Amino acid sequence: MQKTKRNNALQKAVDKNKEYSIEDAVRILKENSKVKFVETLDCAIRLGVDPRHADQMIRGTVSLPNGTGKEVRVLVIAKGSKAQEALEAGADFAGFEEYLEKIKGGWADVDVIVAMPDTMAELGKLGRVLGPKGLMPNPKSGTVTTDVAKAVKEVKAGKIEFRVEKAGIVHTSLGKLNFEADKLVENTRAFLNTIIKMKPSSAKGQYIKSLYLSSTMGPGLRIIKDEVAH
Repeated sequence: MQKTKRNNALQKAVDKNKEYSIEDAVRILKENSKVKFVETLDCAIRLGVDPRHADQMIRGTVSLPNGTGKEVRVLVIAKGSKAQEALEAGADFAGFEEYLEKIKGGWADVDVIVAMPDTMAELGKLGRVLGPKGLMPNPKSGTVTTDVAKAVKEVKAGKIEFRVEKAGIVHTSLGKLNFEADKLVENTRAFLNTIIKMKPSSAKGQYIKSLYLSSTMGPGLRIIKDEVAH
């Protein structure tokens, strides 16, 4: 019964045929979050790219100005003093051989793995385990680096990684709905601006075809074209 009431309320609050400003979409999603947990603000952008072509593979990172609201568990694959440096910077786990063995055994209780370049030869052998889980470190995302302390701090502060899917869609989360509305708007614009700057020269026609904002259990609201017409 509660579910029906919630759905009815959402249908009254949202016009599926309307396009919303980012500000209005965030406000509506916040006002209509009635579940017993803190929902996440989710974003889906459909791009006019063909990910089958290497020069149109949209992949990168963005540091959300107000963070994600999520506690991110970070593992750093490093040796000796660099492992200690990572722990001092806030890494949850850091080391080399012992963590390679744990991963081989199926352990992957982390959200992000950062690695020193000199460990990638061994870590790369675990690609079949880490790849499908999206945990394999990559230089393009800043997770293969000699400055492990900086990488850990950035991830903990709200740096997220994104990648376009086969259908040309990028999905990501932009914060918790209990954030102040202006902070969620700021996170959304930071992400959108990053996507816009990554437009490949080989992409023809409209680059950003549509942008939707939604909450974990809520509706998807289409954002007006004027805000995404790039």
